[in-house]
Amino acid sequence: MELDKIEEKDLKMGEANQVVFSETMQALAETDKDIIAVTSDSRGSGKLVPFGQQFPKQIVEVGIAEQNLVGVAAGLASAGKKTFAVSPACFLSARALEQIKNDICYSDNPVTLVGISSGVSYGALGTTHHSLHDYAVLRAINNITIVAPADNFETEQAVRLAAKHDKPIYMRFGKKAMPFLNEENKTFEFGKGRVVREGEDLAIIACGETVYPAWTAAKKLEDEHGIKTTVVSMHTIKPLDVKLLEALAQNGRPIITVEEHMVNGGLGEACASHLFQNGYKNPFKIMGIPDEYTVTGSQVEIFDHYGISKEGIYEEGKKLVKI
Repeated sequence: MELDKIEEKDLKMGEANQVVFSETMQALAETDKDIIAVTSDSRGSGKLVPFGQQFPKQIVEVGIAEQNLVGVAAGLASAGKKTFAVSPACFLSARALEQIKNDICYSDNPVTLVGISSGVSYGALGTTHHSLHDYAVLRAINNITIVAPADNFETEQAVRLAAKHDKPIYMRFGKKAMPFLNEENKTFEFGKGRVVREGEDLAIIACGETVYPAWTAAKKLEDEHGIKTTVVSMHTIKPLDVKLLEALAQNGRPIITVEEHMVNGGLGEACASHLFQNGYKNPFKIMGIPDEYTVTGSQVEIFDHYGISKEGIYEEGKKLVKI
Protein backbone atom coordinates (compact mmCIF):
# COMPACT_ATOMS: atom_id res chain seq x y z
CA MET A 1 0.00 0.00 0.00
CA GLU A 2 2.69 2.72 -0.06
CA LEU A 3 0.36 5.52 1.07
CA ASP A 4 -2.35 3.71 -0.92
CA LYS A 5 -0.52 4.70 -4.12
CA ILE A 6 -1.29 8.42 -4.03
CA GLU A 7 -3.16 9.64 -7.09
CA GLU A 8 -1.52 12.90 -8.18
CA LYS A 9 -4.81 14.22 -9.52
CA ASP A 10 -6.25 14.05 -6.00
CA LEU A 11 -3.46 15.10 -3.65
CA LYS A 12 -0.03 16.67 -3.87
CA MET A 13 2.81 14.77 -2.24
CA GLY A 14 4.92 16.41 0.46
CA GLU A 15 7.78 15.40 2.73
CA ALA A 16 7.92 13.57 6.04
CA ASN A 17 6.54 15.80 8.79
CA GLN A 18 9.83 15.37 10.71
CA VAL A 19 11.65 17.01 7.79
CA VAL A 20 9.21 19.94 7.76
CA PHE A 21 9.63 20.30 11.53
CA SER A 22 13.41 20.70 11.08
CA GLU A 23 13.07 23.08 8.13
CA THR A 24 10.64 25.26 10.08
CA MET A 25 12.97 25.29 13.09
CA GLN A 26 15.78 26.53 10.84
CA ALA A 27 13.59 29.25 9.38
CA LEU A 28 12.56 30.43 12.86
CA ALA A 29 16.12 30.34 14.23
CA GLU A 30 17.39 32.62 11.45
CA THR A 31 15.64 35.56 13.11
CA ASP A 32 15.33 34.32 16.70
CA LYS A 33 18.41 33.34 18.71
CA ASP A 34 16.16 32.13 21.55
CA ILE A 35 15.02 29.09 19.53
CA ILE A 36 16.81 26.11 21.10
CA ALA A 37 16.68 22.41 20.18
CA VAL A 38 17.59 19.89 22.89
CA THR A 39 18.15 16.33 21.68
CA SER A 40 18.82 12.94 23.25
CA ASP A 41 21.21 11.49 20.67
CA SER A 42 18.41 12.14 18.19
CA ARG A 43 19.48 15.02 15.98
CA GLY A 44 19.90 12.57 13.10
CA SER A 45 16.55 10.83 13.44
CA GLY A 46 14.92 14.20 14.19
CA LYS A 47 16.36 15.60 10.92
CA LEU A 48 18.17 18.30 12.93
CA VAL A 49 21.67 17.82 11.53
CA PRO A 50 21.29 20.85 9.18
CA PHE A 51 19.89 22.90 12.07
CA GLY A 52 22.90 22.02 14.25
CA GLN A 53 25.33 22.85 11.47
CA GLN A 54 23.74 26.25 10.85
CA PHE A 55 23.10 27.11 14.52
CA PRO A 56 25.65 25.22 16.64
CA LYS A 57 25.01 27.50 19.64
CA GLN A 58 21.28 26.79 19.54
CA ILE A 59 21.35 23.02 19.91
CA VAL A 60 22.08 21.02 23.07
CA GLU A 61 22.91 17.30 22.99
CA VAL A 62 22.35 15.41 26.24
CA GLY A 63 22.91 11.87 24.96
CA ILE A 64 20.59 8.95 25.62
CA ALA A 65 19.18 10.43 28.83
CA GLU A 66 15.56 11.45 28.33
CA GLN A 67 15.00 12.58 31.94
CA ASN A 68 17.96 14.93 31.58
CA LEU A 69 16.61 16.09 28.22
CA VAL A 70 13.36 17.24 29.83
CA GLY A 71 15.10 18.79 32.85
CA VAL A 72 17.54 20.76 30.69
CA ALA A 73 14.71 21.88 28.39
CA ALA A 74 12.69 23.05 31.41
CA GLY A 75 15.66 25.02 32.73
CA LEU A 76 16.25 26.72 29.38
CA ALA A 77 12.56 27.59 29.07
CA SER A 78 12.50 29.06 32.58
CA ALA A 79 15.35 31.34 31.47
CA GLY A 80 13.34 32.64 28.51
CA LYS A 81 14.43 30.30 25.72
CA LYS A 82 11.93 28.86 23.21
CA THR A 83 12.84 25.27 23.77
CA PHE A 84 12.03 22.21 21.66
CA ALA A 85 12.96 18.91 23.36
CA VAL A 86 13.34 16.27 20.64
CA SER A 87 13.41 12.52 21.29
CA PRO A 88 11.76 9.31 20.03
CA ALA A 89 8.14 9.47 21.18
CA CYS A 90 8.24 6.02 22.80
CA PHE A 91 11.04 7.00 25.20
CA LEU A 92 10.15 10.66 25.71
CA SER A 93 6.62 9.91 26.89
CA ALA A 94 7.52 6.93 29.09
CA ARG A 95 11.06 7.21 30.43
CA ALA A 96 10.75 10.93 31.17
CA LEU A 97 7.10 10.98 32.23
CA GLU A 98 7.80 12.15 35.79
CA GLN A 99 9.93 15.03 34.51
CA ILE A 100 7.24 15.98 32.00
CA LYS A 101 4.64 15.99 34.76
CA ASN A 102 6.70 17.95 37.31
CA ASP A 103 9.42 19.95 35.52
CA ILE A 104 7.29 20.97 32.53
CA CYS A 105 3.57 20.86 33.35
CA TYR A 106 3.42 21.42 37.12
CA SER A 107 6.16 24.06 36.88
CA ASP A 108 4.42 25.62 33.86
CA ASN A 109 7.53 25.80 31.68
CA PRO A 110 6.68 26.51 28.02
CA VAL A 111 8.62 23.61 26.49
CA THR A 112 7.54 21.97 23.25
CA LEU A 113 8.15 18.24 23.67
CA VAL A 114 8.66 16.73 20.20
CA GLY A 115 8.04 12.99 19.93
CA ILE A 116 9.68 11.78 16.71
CA SER A 117 9.24 8.41 14.94
CA SER A 118 5.90 8.17 16.72
CA GLY A 119 3.23 5.50 16.74
CA VAL A 120 4.53 2.45 14.90
CA SER A 121 6.97 4.39 12.70
CA TYR A 122 9.85 2.24 13.96
CA GLY A 123 8.04 -0.78 12.48
CA ALA A 124 9.96 -4.01 12.92
CA LEU A 125 11.88 -2.72 15.95
CA GLY A 126 8.74 -3.76 17.77
CA THR A 127 6.74 -2.90 20.85
CA THR A 128 9.66 -1.43 22.80
CA HIS A 129 9.99 1.26 20.12
CA HIS A 130 6.28 1.92 19.49
CA SER A 131 4.55 4.86 21.15
CA LEU A 132 0.96 3.67 21.52
CA HIS A 133 0.53 5.03 25.03
CA ASP A 134 1.56 8.68 24.72
CA TYR A 135 -1.86 10.28 24.17
CA ALA A 136 -3.29 8.31 27.09
CA VAL A 137 -0.60 9.11 29.65
CA LEU A 138 -0.26 12.76 28.67
CA ARG A 139 -4.02 13.36 28.51
CA ALA A 140 -4.02 12.43 32.21
CA ILE A 141 -1.64 15.30 33.03
CA ASN A 142 -2.94 18.82 33.53
CA ASN A 143 -1.55 21.81 31.62
CA ILE A 144 -0.35 20.29 28.35
CA THR A 145 -1.55 20.63 24.75
CA ILE A 146 -1.26 17.43 22.67
CA VAL A 147 -0.85 17.85 18.91
CA ALA A 148 -0.46 15.34 16.05
CA PRO A 149 -0.22 17.18 12.70
CA ALA A 150 -1.52 15.28 9.68
CA ASP A 151 0.41 16.87 6.82
CA ASN A 152 3.20 19.32 6.02
CA PHE A 153 0.93 22.36 6.24
CA GLU A 154 -0.27 21.46 9.72
CA THR A 155 3.29 20.64 10.79
CA GLU A 156 4.73 23.99 9.76
CA GLN A 157 1.85 25.88 11.35
CA ALA A 158 2.09 23.85 14.58
CA VAL A 159 5.82 24.51 14.96
CA ARG A 160 5.39 28.24 14.30
CA LEU A 161 2.55 28.44 16.82
CA ALA A 162 4.55 26.46 19.38
CA ALA A 163 7.40 28.98 19.15
CA LYS A 164 4.93 31.69 20.26
CA HIS A 165 3.06 29.55 22.80
CA ASP A 166 3.60 30.16 26.52
CA LYS A 167 2.39 26.75 27.76
CA PRO A 168 3.68 23.15 27.57
CA ILE A 169 3.04 21.27 24.32
CA TYR A 170 3.55 17.67 23.21
CA MET A 171 3.83 17.28 19.44
CA ARG A 172 4.38 13.99 17.61
CA PHE A 173 5.69 13.30 14.10
CA GLY A 174 6.15 10.20 11.97
CA LYS A 175 8.73 9.23 9.38
CA LYS A 176 6.60 8.76 6.25
CA ALA A 177 6.26 11.36 3.49
CA MET A 178 2.73 12.78 3.65
CA PRO A 179 0.42 14.34 1.06
CA PHE A 180 -1.19 17.77 1.43
CA LEU A 181 -4.74 16.96 2.48
CA ASN A 182 -6.67 20.12 1.67
CA GLU A 183 -5.08 22.99 -0.22
CA GLU A 184 -8.19 25.14 0.26
CA ASN A 185 -8.56 24.90 4.02
CA LYS A 186 -5.48 26.84 5.10
CA THR A 187 -6.52 27.38 8.70
CA PHE A 188 -4.72 25.98 11.73
CA GLU A 189 -5.19 26.69 15.40
CA PHE A 190 -4.47 24.57 18.46
CA GLY A 191 -7.73 23.14 19.77
CA LYS A 192 -9.60 23.57 16.45
CA GLY A 193 -10.03 20.57 14.17
CA ARG A 194 -9.48 20.99 10.42
CA VAL A 195 -12.07 19.67 7.97
CA VAL A 196 -10.28 18.12 4.99
CA ARG A 197 -13.32 16.59 3.26
CA GLU A 198 -17.04 17.27 3.63
CA GLY A 199 -20.16 15.09 3.52
CA GLU A 200 -23.35 14.52 5.49
CA ASP A 201 -23.67 10.71 5.68
CA LEU A 202 -20.69 9.71 7.84
CA ALA A 203 -17.93 11.41 9.85
CA ILE A 204 -14.38 10.15 10.22
CA ILE A 205 -12.26 11.89 12.85
CA ALA A 206 -8.56 11.08 12.68
CA CYS A 207 -5.22 12.52 13.73
CA GLY A 208 -1.61 12.42 12.57
CA GLU A 209 -0.71 9.95 9.85
CA THR A 210 -4.09 8.19 10.01
CA VAL A 211 -5.89 11.15 8.44
CA TYR A 212 -4.66 10.19 4.97
CA PRO A 213 -6.08 6.63 4.99
CA ALA A 214 -9.31 8.12 6.37
CA TRP A 215 -9.37 10.52 3.39
CA THR A 216 -8.81 7.71 0.86
CA ALA A 217 -11.51 5.56 2.51
CA ALA A 218 -13.95 8.47 2.32
CA LYS A 219 -13.18 8.92 -1.37
CA LYS A 220 -13.78 5.22 -2.03
CA LEU A 221 -17.07 5.27 -0.09
CA GLU A 222 -18.29 8.16 -2.22
CA ASP A 223 -16.98 6.76 -5.54
CA GLU A 224 -18.43 3.28 -5.03
CA HIS A 225 -21.54 3.85 -2.90
CA GLY A 226 -22.32 7.58 -2.98
CA ILE A 227 -21.66 7.86 0.77
CA LYS A 228 -20.59 11.44 1.44
CA THR A 229 -18.18 11.59 4.35
CA THR A 230 -16.77 14.42 6.41
CA VAL A 231 -13.12 13.80 7.31
CA VAL A 232 -11.61 15.83 10.13
CA SER A 233 -7.96 16.15 11.07
CA MET A 234 -8.41 16.42 14.84
CA HIS A 235 -4.77 17.42 15.14
CA THR A 236 -5.22 18.63 18.71
CA ILE A 237 -6.15 15.71 20.95
CA LYS A 238 -6.08 17.97 24.02
CA PRO A 239 -7.84 20.35 24.27
CA LEU A 240 -10.40 18.60 22.06
CA ASP A 241 -12.48 20.66 19.65
CA VAL A 242 -15.79 19.75 21.31
CA LYS A 243 -17.70 22.39 19.35
CA LEU A 244 -16.77 20.74 16.06
CA LEU A 245 -17.33 17.28 17.55
CA GLU A 246 -20.88 18.17 18.60
CA ALA A 247 -21.57 19.73 15.19
CA LEU A 248 -20.51 16.48 13.51
CA ALA A 249 -22.80 14.48 15.81
CA GLN A 250 -25.78 16.80 15.44
CA ASN A 251 -27.56 14.97 12.62
CA GLY A 252 -27.11 11.53 14.23
CA ARG A 253 -24.73 10.24 11.55
CA PRO A 254 -22.28 7.44 12.37
CA ILE A 255 -18.84 8.50 13.59
CA ILE A 256 -15.52 6.66 13.22
CA THR A 257 -12.33 7.73 14.97
CA VAL A 258 -8.93 6.59 13.69
CA GLU A 259 -5.57 6.90 15.45
CA GLU A 260 -2.05 5.47 15.46
CA HIS A 261 -2.40 4.69 19.15
CA MET A 262 -3.87 2.09 21.46
CA VAL A 263 -7.68 2.17 21.40
CA ASN A 264 -7.50 2.83 25.16
CA GLY A 265 -7.12 6.42 26.31
CA GLY A 266 -6.59 8.22 23.03
CA LEU A 267 -8.54 10.31 20.52
CA GLY A 268 -11.42 7.86 20.20
CA GLU A 269 -12.08 7.59 23.92
CA ALA A 270 -11.83 11.37 24.29
CA CYS A 271 -14.48 11.85 21.58
CA ALA A 272 -16.73 9.03 22.86
CA SER A 273 -16.56 10.29 26.44
CA HIS A 274 -17.61 13.81 25.51
CA LEU A 275 -20.44 12.70 23.24
CA PHE A 276 -21.84 10.11 25.67
CA GLN A 277 -21.72 12.48 28.62
CA ASN A 278 -23.57 15.11 26.61
CA GLY A 279 -26.42 12.89 25.46
CA TYR A 280 -25.38 12.00 21.92
CA LYS A 281 -26.15 8.45 20.74
CA ASN A 282 -24.52 8.27 17.31
CA PRO A 283 -23.30 4.88 16.06
CA PHE A 284 -19.62 5.04 17.01
CA LYS A 285 -16.45 3.04 16.29
CA ILE A 286 -12.90 3.56 17.60
CA MET A 287 -10.22 2.31 15.21
CA GLY A 288 -6.62 1.98 16.38
CA ILE A 289 -4.27 -0.61 17.84
CA PRO A 290 -6.11 -3.14 20.05
CA ASP A 291 -5.08 -4.02 23.60
CA GLU A 292 -2.53 -6.70 22.67
CA TYR A 293 1.13 -7.18 21.82
CA THR A 294 1.63 -5.38 18.52
CA VAL A 295 2.41 -7.51 15.48
CA THR A 296 5.87 -7.05 13.97
CA GLY A 297 6.21 -5.38 10.58
CA SER A 298 6.57 -2.06 8.82
CA GLN A 299 4.20 0.79 9.62
CA VAL A 300 2.25 -0.01 6.45
CA GLU A 301 2.00 -3.70 7.35
CA ILE A 302 0.89 -2.91 10.90
CA PHE A 303 -1.72 -0.44 9.63
CA ASP A 304 -3.03 -3.05 7.19
CA HIS A 305 -3.14 -5.76 9.87
CA TYR A 306 -5.27 -3.64 12.21
CA GLY A 307 -7.46 -2.09 9.52
CA ILE A 308 -6.01 1.42 9.80
CA SER A 309 -5.99 1.60 6.01
CA LYS A 310 -8.15 2.69 3.11
CA GLU A 311 -9.73 -0.77 2.87
CA GLY A 312 -10.17 -1.25 6.63
CA ILE A 313 -11.80 2.14 7.22
CA TYR A 314 -13.91 1.72 4.07
CA GLU A 315 -15.29 -1.59 5.34
CA GLU A 316 -16.04 -0.13 8.77
CA GLY A 317 -17.80 2.81 7.13
CA LYS A 318 -20.01 0.45 5.13
CA LYS A 319 -20.95 -1.43 8.29
CA LEU A 320 -21.88 1.72 10.20
CA VAL A 321 -24.09 3.11 7.45
CA LYS A 322 -25.53 -0.40 6.99
CA ILE A 323 -24.67 -1.10 3.36
